[in-house]
Amino acid sequence: MLPKPRADLKPNTADFERFPLVKPTGFREYDARWLFPEEINLMGLNAVGLGMAQLFEDRGVPKRIVVGHDYRWYSGSVKQALITGLLAGGMEVHDIGLALSPMAYFAQFALDVPGVAMVTASHNDNGWTGIKMGMNRPLTFGPDEMTALKEIVLSGSAKMNSGGSYHFVENFGDKYIAALVDRPKLKRKLKVIAACGNGTAGAFAPQVLEAIGCEVVPLDAELDHSFPRYNPNPEDMKMLHAMAEAVVEHKADVGFGFDGDGDRCGVVDNEGHEIFADTVGVMLARDISALHPNATFIADVKSTGLFVTDPVLQANGAKTLYWKTGHSYMKRYTFEQKALVGFEKSGHFFFQPPLGRGYDDGLVAALAVCDMLERAPDKTMADLKRALPKTYQSPTMSPHCADEAKYGIVDKIVAQFQEAEKAGEQVAGQKIRDLVTVNGVRVTLADGTWGLVRASSNKPELVIVVESPVSEANKIAIFRDIEGRLAKFPEVGEYNQKI
Repeated sequence: MLPKPRADLKPNTADFERFPLVKPTGFREYDARWLFPEEINLMGLNAVGLGMAQLFEDRGVPKRIVVGHDYRWYSGSVKQALITGLLAGGMEVHDIGLALSPMAYFAQFALDVPGVAMVTASHNDNGWTGIKMGMNRPLTFGPDEMTALKEIVLSGSAKMNSGGSYHFVENFGDKYIAALVDRPKLKRKLKVIAACGNGTAGAFAPQVLEAIGCEVVPLDAELDHSFPRYNPNPEDMKMLHAMAEAVVEHKADVGFGFDGDGDRCGVVDNEGHEIFADTVGVMLARDISALHPNATFIADVKSTGLFVTDPVLQANGAKTLYWKTGHSYMKRYTFEQKALVGFEKSGHFFFQPPLGRGYDDGLVAALAVCDMLERAPDKTMADLKRALPKTYQSPTMSPHCADEAKYGIVDKIVAQFQEAEKAGEQVAGQKIRDLVTVNGVRVTLADGTWGLVRASSNKPELVIVVESPVSEANKIAIFRDIEGRLAKFPEVGEYNQKI
């Protein structure tokens, strides 16, 4: 048995080498994220691996699992420590080495393995590590599994078991690439920017896009775990601006930006304008619903209202349901509702059969954009965007708020809006039309202007998004209302950006 994990250990002490360190808040709603080694040490990762093996046993899932790691200097060590715990719990481990998250999900199918544990901090700053986990492909853990794993790990109740085995899968990345490019080549000649932020996608994305017939201009595709220019995050305006400059300089048809573990895709049009991922989603939904009439789509609560109001989608018989933000929530709900595609504003796209396997893959999303452009040979990306009804939309704003405080603050904001609705009070000069509270609160006003406040699922932050179909002034008005409410809580810190 491993010693019971503790949360009070400090690096560079004897006890740090004697006991597992596992900070409880690292177990998020659907992923695990810790600062390494301040919040989890190598023995703590042993404990997490052992706990995963116990969870598989408790749930009656065959103890076979794919593991991979992203490109950070410490990710290989983190993965090896996790594997030690998995093996101690009797797991059959299939190690695919350096990988994207969707490559690990693909391996579950290709290797016929039920489980996955992908070591990645995604787009988080250096110093963060984490694990994306699943035991029922194509789904990843939700709150139920994460709560159960947390209880097993923190209680130290996981049992050692014999029978563990380790298998290294050589050159699995080649198999993943081959599966993506096993399709007809594009007939329309497209020049594309493949921006990777020096993250893991640089080892895969340019090859895939070139193989389907694109002329590829790599941008920050050399792997460098110091991330010298910016974090590989296609929601970050620094990365989007760099993509935009490259598109204009090279006269590209479209720019693609991939996050640190390759499960998200950001887009810049041919004129160098950033397109938020939910807007890209509406464009893709228009294209796909023309081929698949009466399709059902899922959009997360941060996404534009155009999914419901767009006249082209209405004419194609498309139906869109809004659901909780978060790749595991969206993946599961898209699967349960048998929707064709799920779209998340952060850039996660979930293509279900026959378009995909149900998991989020930034490269699959980029290929779908290329196919959309091929089916509109006389249109540019900017043309397709301009064809959408005009809205005034904010970027995702993320004021700092400690994990211990963020959910309580959001609960209070939800209650404030519920009381305002009940009393018939005006918000930003208008009455409330409806509230969606499946994930924080999305308050929609009489003219369709809306604002969202929720707690980030994987960082110590709140998340704010606002949009108006009417005017920039109304967009700003609802943001000022939300900003004023949050200003009364001293726990809410600096914003990454404001409007």
